[in-house]
Amino acid sequence: MSLQKILKACAFAVAIALGAGSAQAQTVTLKLSHFVPPQHAFHKWVTAWAEKIEKESNGQLKFEIYPNGQLVGPPNRQLDAARNGIVDIAWVLHGVTPGRYPMTELANLPFTFPGGTPNLPEMAKRLTELAPKYLAAEHTGLHILFLNQAPPVLLFSKEPIKTLADYKGKKIRYASITNKQLLEALGAAPMLIPPSDAQDALSKGIVEGAMFPLEAGLAYDLASAVKYAIEPPIASATFAMVMNPAKYNSLPPNLRAIIDKETGVKAAMDFAAAYQAQEKFARELQTTKKGLQILTLPPAEVAKMKELSKPIVDKAIDDLEKQGKPAKEFFAAYTK
Repeated sequence: MSLQKILKACAFAVAIALGAGSAQAQTVTLKLSHFVPPQHAFHKWVTAWAEKIEKESNGQLKFEIYPNGQLVGPPNRQLDAARNGIVDIAWVLHGVTPGRYPMTELANLPFTFPGGTPNLPEMAKRLTELAPKYLAAEHTGLHILFLNQAPPVLLFSKEPIKTLADYKGKKIRYASITNKQLLEALGAAPMLIPPSDAQDALSKGIVEGAMFPLEAGLAYDLASAVKYAIEPPIASATFAMVMNPAKYNSLPPNLRAIIDKETGVKAAMDFAAAYQAQEKFARELQTTKKGLQILTLPPAEVAKMKELSKPIVDKAIDDLEKQGKPAKEFFAAYTK
């Protein structure tokens, strides 16, 4: 072979090698959508999470984050947007599409906490660990990255509530169907009010109370309309961070490994800890700066409330068992 041909062959081989290297190092940009505003704990957490992954991947993985439903609209569109490939990753609460994720929603039931005590990192850990066996089937078309829960709701009230009898006749904004059922059992008059309208509804006397976590109460400035927050914490809403399976499977093995490393139980507990810290901050700020008084029902009244909630819990489990779903087994594993 002549020197000229050898040089051409070498140049061709170098070009192929450079092309392969360029393809291997090609940047993948993932669209991540959620429904909360930029000041929310999730947006702050996921922004830092995305930056960490970008660094770990040496810039091969990048993220475009769309808060507040900017890309796909209302919360009830988020999971389907990921399922249909409109976005690559989405985070939303299951309660915006009631009935579509019934096994997962068992964790929304009143006083349903691991060990009987609300602790967000432990709740997120349990849900995420149990998801492959019990919850993946109802998340068909989605790759679950992790599950978590919101801080449990309590009652923001214009008047002090000291016994269950004080609930009777009160017009109260509810946060979920099971919240509504419990309020009805207490003799209250549940009302469906969008979260963003709750402060105005309280100020105008349309409702006399509203069910929210403390962090949401701070976000919606409820302390400007009410004087009291009534414990115990009653129930938590479930959330999912999911990815389009086709997009996940299309990632090179090294990038898929980074996603795996930074999701699952580790990410669930990390975000849950940040969410819990925000709840603590909201509690302190509203009680020290905004004059909110937190009242706790006496133990005997809490026990009565739990008794009233028991038929709601039992019916939800029994309904799913009749459909052939392992609701009792999942509920026992989650709450143990």
